[in-house]
Amino acid sequence: MITQLIGRLVEKAPTEVVIDCNGVGYLVHISLHTYAQLSNDENIKLYTHLQIKEDSHSLYGFVTTLERAVFQQLISVSGIGSSTARTMLSSLEPQQIQRAIVSEDLATIKSVKGIGLKTAQRVLIELKDKMLNLFEGEEIQAFSNNTIKEEALSALEVLGYSRKQSEKVIDNVIQSSPDSTVEALIKAALNKL
Repeated sequence: MITQLIGRLVEKAPTEVVIDCNGVGYLVHISLHTYAQLSNDENIKLYTHLQIKEDSHSLYGFVTTLERAVFQQLISVSGIGSSTARTMLSSLEPQQIQRAIVSEDLATIKSVKGIGLKTAQRVLIELKDKMLNLFEGEEIQAFSNNTIKEEALSALEVLGYSRKQSEKVIDNVIQSSPDSTVEALIKAALNKL
């Protein structure tokens, strides 16, 4: 199995790259998250997942091992193929997917194009414990108590701010100070919105 590629970046597009490894060009499918993380340096390294089907062999590339692990967990769920998993990683960052699954945030998972209610529920049920294992100890504590975040988001919605915009700001505040109270989160978010 091919688990990583280190080589020269030959072509770069939002959904795929071509990496030249000692004269062999590998077409690697990527998410928008990976595309945004890739520099235009000539030499790159991608962690990969090789998917073999009857009619094709496809390589999927990721900037981090975490993103690859989230991808592999997602495709293990019945009803989620590699293209849907790649769409999820293009719509949400790997950490956002982890947090949504760990905190059983059905709305976030369902917000991804191509994922219906039943599939979203299946993702939450099948992957909650597995996603907890991908976290490091400190990160679990920061995200396990998601009620504070939800309360802050609800308050900001009442004040007229969009949920999507507010969520990004709140996530940044939580990362910088994980022990914030609801009031502190709202105040910090209002200063940044």
